Amino acid sequence: MRDFDYARPASLAEARRFAAEPDAMLLAGGTTLLDLAKCGVAAPAKVIDITHLEGLDMITFGAAGVHIGALAKMSHVAADAVIRENFPAVSEALWQAASAQLRNMATIGGNLLQRTRCAYFRDPLAFPACNKRDPGSGCAALGGVTRNHAVLGTSKVCIAANPGDLAVALTAFDAVVHLGERRIAVDDFFLLPGMTPEREHALEPGEVITAVTIPASVPARRSTYLKVRDRQSYEFAAASAAVGIELEPDGKTIRDLRVALGGVATKPWRARDVEKALIGKLLEPKAVREASLLAMTGALAQGDNHYKIDLAPRVVTRAILKVGGLA
Repeated sequence: MRDFDYARPASLAEARRFAAEPDAMLLAGGTTLLDLAKCGVAAPAKVIDITHLEGLDMITFGAAGVHIGALAKMSHVAADAVIRENFPAVSEALWQAASAQLRNMATIGGNLLQRTRCAYFRDPLAFPACNKRDPGSGCAALGGVTRNHAVLGTSKVCIAANPGDLAVALTAFDAVVHLGERRIAVDDFFLLPGMTPEREHALEPGEVITAVTIPASVPARRSTYLKVRDRQSYEFAAASAAVGIELEPDGKTIRDLRVALGGVATKPWRARDVEKALIGKLLEPKAVREASLLAMTGALAQGDNHYKIDLAPRVVTRAILKVGGLA
């Protein structure tokens, strides 16, 4: 392990100055940093401990929505009564993520910055070719075992799937990431790999996530997070969907619909084609099944992960029918 300096900034401003230094990494819950260091991917020159900064772990709710501090623990947010009532998909996504021990340590800000679980990315000794770790070195996943890799948002240099659960729910409900003075939609915070897969987030040097805000809405209040995986717990999604719905007064016509996918794309994936196909239509199983197929528009399989193209629309269908009261 590389020797590193340790800093404990006295203020957020000082933390930002440290974060602007080359090869500096923030320490909050530490679950991601420790994991990456152990597998030889992360080797920071400086670790910046922000765990003690006051005011960054608060959860506040108002008429406009909820403000969640970046240092709030995953378990605290998941269990919060206001979150559970007004943003059930967010609570469910957090409860289904990681283990209880990790949820008690990991923070909301750190969760958004977690790296891919691509086995090739996380094993630099066995697989030195990885464009995320070493731009231009190649992608060992291409032509390899790809069962857990992405089918949406891929490029010719990277097919690694985004591992998040929380980020999928945040994407569905138009959440915003606070980076000090700058605000950025969660959907824009996560970047497609393109030709620069090493850059996964829209953070600029010296920026620190301070909070996430989620606007209040009827779909957010009537929502769910459905996660399908190889085993019931401690596993990343093969395919997941965060869905929220608002019906017209007749209780049958869809007024508003939010759909986002996890486990199948290189970033949390907003399924806007599905939303557009169903808004204004009657909520009925046949129409939902047909529209859900649009979630895979543009999907490209790489051998072993072809099953995701069939699985994801079924997950979307189940989630929509569940929140619509038909399942």
